[in-house]
Amino acid sequence: MTIRDAIARLDVRDLLPGRSDYDLRPRTLGADLVAGITVGVVALPLALAFGVSSGVGPAAGLVTAVIAGIVAAVFGGSRFQVSGPTGAMAVVLAPVVAAHGVGSVALVTVLAGVLVLALGLLRLGRAVTYIPWPVVEGFTLGIAAIIFLQQVPAALGTDAAVGENSLATAVSSVATTATDPGTETAWTLGAVAVVVLLMVLLPRLHHAVPASLVAVVVVTALAEITSAPVARIGALPDTLPSPVLPSLDAGALREVVGAAVAVAALAAIESLLSARVAASMAPGGSVYAPDRELLGQGLASVASGLFGGMPATGAIARTAVNVRSGARTRLAALVHAIVILGVIYLATGPVSQIPLAALSGVLMVTATRMIGPRTVRAILRSTRSDASTFAITAFITVAFDLIEAVQIGLVVAAFFALRHVARASTVHREPLPGPAHEGDDRIALFRLDGAMFFGAADRILTELTEASTRGDVEVVILRLSQLQMVDATGAKALADLITELERRGVTVLVKGVQDRHRSLIVRVGVLDELRHEKHAFDTLADAVEHARSHVRRAAIG
Repeated sequence: MTIRDAIARLDVRDLLPGRSDYDLRPRTLGADLVAGITVGVVALPLALAFGVSSGVGPAAGLVTAVIAGIVAAVFGGSRFQVSGPTGAMAVVLAPVVAAHGVGSVALVTVLAGVLVLALGLLRLGRAVTYIPWPVVEGFTLGIAAIIFLQQVPAALGTDAAVGENSLATAVSSVATTATDPGTETAWTLGAVAVVVLLMVLLPRLHHAVPASLVAVVVVTALAEITSAPVARIGALPDTLPSPVLPSLDAGALREVVGAAVAVAALAAIESLLSARVAASMAPGGSVYAPDRELLGQGLASVASGLFGGMPATGAIARTAVNVRSGARTRLAALVHAIVILGVIYLATGPVSQIPLAALSGVLMVTATRMIGPRTVRAILRSTRSDASTFAITAFITVAFDLIEAVQIGLVVAAFFALRHVARASTVHREPLPGPAHEGDDRIALFRLDGAMFFGAADRILTELTEASTRGDVEVVILRLSQLQMVDATGAKALADLITELERRGVTVLVKGVQDRHRSLIVRVGVLDELRHEKHAFDTLADAVEHARSHVRRAAIG
């Protein structure tokens, strides 16, 4: 089949938008409008804050919330997903900005979008289900810590280099402020304190109050009234920029391709996790299309990059607000983007006066809410291996790199899982069934349980060899019907075992090779090592009878 034929046969109809995505009945339409406006109000300060913390700027955060929000809502695979700039993406993007400059962000965003789009077309949306829960939560905890630490310099009124290690930068800012506290420090700390206080107290008065927006408005008003010497967002464009295709020369591509892969991986993982959370939160349950979600997020990032935005992902916090606010269809996410678009065209003047310290306060509170204490306690109390995976992933996320943290977390989780499977793989010597016969003490019946794979093969081989050559054993029956899994290493170990026992004069009989394992066992040559082709049996009774007849013949001979 040629590439053209493969493309022609590629059916993407289930990945495209359809009329069934929307429900324009008045009741549903009203619920979506209310939910969309609510999410838009919540998303506005976050879009500004994440744009600032990534180093791209607040305008890029707004553009991303609008462009990516609209595209992902139309083409994505979740009815409830709200997309835009996120804390995790800001953390990944900051080192890219530091290393390659703000001008590289558009190219990185478009390339990452193309990669995510390709993952959707290749139907790899279910891959996120292979990421263990402790890795996901450890990654989330690490992201939360980085977001919080990144805000420390702004909260103290000190300068911080974008892209530097967040922990080192936070410690340096605290040390600098402790030795030489400026007058601005008191104002910025006061702004942060007011934001934190309002965001904590207002939801207790009424859950529908947009606490983050109210807090930012109050602090901005106070800063204006008192002429506080605090840094502001600054001038913002009052229109959307025109789309521009980023430079695609070979040199620029080589420089940013690694960053694009990291951004794409994060975008895919975070978006699919968010969509899965939204489906579980929806009243009565819901479903989402993971492959379509990847396609939608890929298109969203491509569009965002063309308009000067940053990479977008599904935002778990905003998506949760959308569901809790009564959203019914993806129209709510569209309304959220239109609300922010209205701010760009109608209110950039007031928005430009928002103190950066106010946004830092919003992000600090947001970071503390990304993972709950109950979740942390549940993981730490689960198993030692899961707790270790969680802690290692969180530590590497903060200390080193986000993508490396997920990779190492997966390796650690896989190691503990394989160790568990290996320990569950055992060998049991069983008594022969039925009444005892003379010479039964010369027959050893072994049942293999669990998995005969590379993690357990050597240990099982040693145990079987030692047990089979102990005493006057003349015949060994290997009962394989209880094996759940056999890999090439395990099959080779069985062949080596049979070869060694036959060399020592012990006859080996094999019983119960399962159909799913037979082809591998035959290809590796396990049955070829038996003394006779008839030494493989389907039933235990036949194998035991043959073993007893063998012992009787040996006694007579």
